[in-house]
Parts: sequence; structure tokens; C-alpha cells
Amino acid sequence: MNTLVSSSRQPISAKVWLGIVLCGAVLAVLPFLLGMAGQSWIRTLNFALIYVMLALGLNIVVGFAGLLDLGYIAFYAVGAYVWAMLASPHFGLHLPFWVILPVGFVMASIAGALLGAPTLKLRGDYLAIVTLGFGEIVRIFLNNMDAPVNITNGPQGINRIDTFKVGDFLFGRSQEIFGFRITGPEKYYYLLLFLTIAIVIICVRLQHSRIGRAWEAVREDEVAAKAMGINTRNIKLLAFAMGASFGGIAGCMFASMQGFVSPESFSLTESIMVLCMVVLGGMGNIPGVILGALLLSVFPELLRAVVVPLQQTLFGDVILDPEGIRMLLFGFALVLVMIFRPEGLWPSALRRRELRSAKGAA
Repeated sequence: MNTLVSSSRQPISAKVWLGIVLCGAVLAVLPFLLGMAGQSWIRTLNFALIYVMLALGLNIVVGFAGLLDLGYIAFYAVGAYVWAMLASPHFGLHLPFWVILPVGFVMASIAGALLGAPTLKLRGDYLAIVTLGFGEIVRIFLNNMDAPVNITNGPQGINRIDTFKVGDFLFGRSQEIFGFRITGPEKYYYLLLFLTIAIVIICVRLQHSRIGRAWEAVREDEVAAKAMGINTRNIKLLAFAMGASFGGIAGCMFASMQGFVSPESFSLTESIMVLCMVVLGGMGNIPGVILGALLLSVFPELLRAVVVPLQQTLFGDVILDPEGIRMLLFGFALVLVMIFRPEGLWPSALRRRELRSAKGAA
């Protein structure tokens, strides 16, 4: 037994430590390097980190537990509106972050459990339809809850939202620290990076825990998992609640960073985009999900920065809209990935084996 325990705890090699140090150094200086090209690229990176948080949350539901969720953006909306209503002149409340973040976390978790409760016996397409409807219901509620009591301010949204602050340290404003000027987007970058790393650590711990193995068992065969003594009802509810909680945190950060929220930011298209990030990167594999989120969130901005100047240089005008080209290339890339790499760009070893064995059996 002692031999088995000692062999399962291999020390981290020097190469791994070197890679971690180099990666940390790159992440530490990245906003200053991008800032040379303009603050807009730092904002793009910040939104990419928000999408990473969303993709990691959805990966718990779709990748770990195998539950198709097309309404995940609803939890993102819950977190955003919790921050907006508790930290803005809308209700005259300006609560600190250490009150709002837990509230957003809990409210999003409750919303996830409320979604999961009536869908416990649904699988596949039926589950997708129900979750899609839930996402649209939340968006429509937010769009219409301005009468007879104005709760969400309807389609006009809520503005003048407080930025994230710790004491007198405001993340939304430029400030000099030890003689160096640091901008608001640069401050938010480090805050979002810290939250993203924390969520990654939680996801890794969950994946290799008893709960994570139970999620995988439910994903592979729910009937067999139930026969082995797994409480599939509680496990599925926990997957919905945990995944939704990360979406709530991402929504809080979105509201504080933007200073404005409205129902248009939480459409079905956003849900599908986050799902595509999970599928493209590799369902169930945390590094793959992060890769998919970064690619699909940064690529449109890179395309916009290249396509418009290129058309103006060649034709003297913008003939093709960058958004249309983005969707065309996006759809083409998804088709190619589904044909040649159905397991995703960076799949888990288990999923790669499953798909290869299924292809060999066919």
C-alpha cells in the first residue's frame, strides 16, 4: 500500500516548474505588451478571460456530466444583473464587492438548481430544448420587468454601475502605483486572471474528486451509474449549480467592467458561442476548453483588425463586413473540426479513445 501511495505522488519535474514560471512571467507582462498596440487589445483580452470563465462553467455541465445546456447564458445574466442592481444608482445601493460577489454566486447557483430540477429525466435533444427555453425566459423577463415595478429597467438596461473596488483602489480608473501608471483595463486583467486561475484550480480538483468521477459515470451511462449507487439526481443538480455559479461570477465581472448591462447582451447567440468554445476546444478537458474560449473570443478582433484595412487598401472601401466574414470562417472551421477532429482541438485522453474506438467499431 505504501508503495502504491508513493508511486501515485510523483514530484513535479524541473521542466514543468520552468514551464510554469515562464507562463507566469508571460501572463504578468502581457497587458503591458498589448498596451503598446492600444488599450482596446487589453479589453479584448479581458473579455477573453470572461469567456474562459463561462466556458469552464459550461464544461462542468456539458463536458463532465454530459448534459447539453443551451441556456447557460441565463446564469451569466443573473450575475450581471445582481451586480448592476446592488452597485448602481438604480436602487440607490452601492454595496462592496465582498457582499455582491457571494450574492451573485448564490443566486446563479439557485438559478442553476431551478433549471436542473425539472429536467432530471430529460436527455439529449429534449434537455437542449428545455434549457434553451429557460435562457430565453430569463432574457424576456429582464426585458419586461420594468412595470408595474421597475426592477431591471427593461430594455433600457442599467447604467452607471459601480466599478470593482477595494477600499479606495478603483479598478475602472487609471492610477499611478509606485511611480508606474496602470490603466483600468490593466487592473481588470489581473483581477480576471486571478479569478480565472481560481476557477481552473476548482475545476481540476472537482474533476479528480469523487464528485467528478460521479459526473463522468453519469455522462457515460446514467443507468449503470444509478445501479452502482450514485445518486444521479443530486449529482446532476450539483453539476447545474456549480456550472451556473461560475457563470454568475463572470456576469458580475462583466457588469462591473462595462458599467452598463441590458438584455441584448444575453441572447441565444451568446449561449451557442460559449457551447462552441467547449466543443471546439475539447469537451471535458480543461486546457482544451481554455484554448477554445481564447480562440473564439480573440479571433474576431484579429479578423476585424486585418480585414478592414486590407479591403481599404485593395478596393478603397469595405466591401465585405468583418462580422459576416467571421461567421463564414467560424462555420467553416466548425465543419472541418467536426469532420477531422470530432473530439476537439485539445481533447482529453478518455474522449479521444472513446471516439477512436467508436470509429473503429463502425
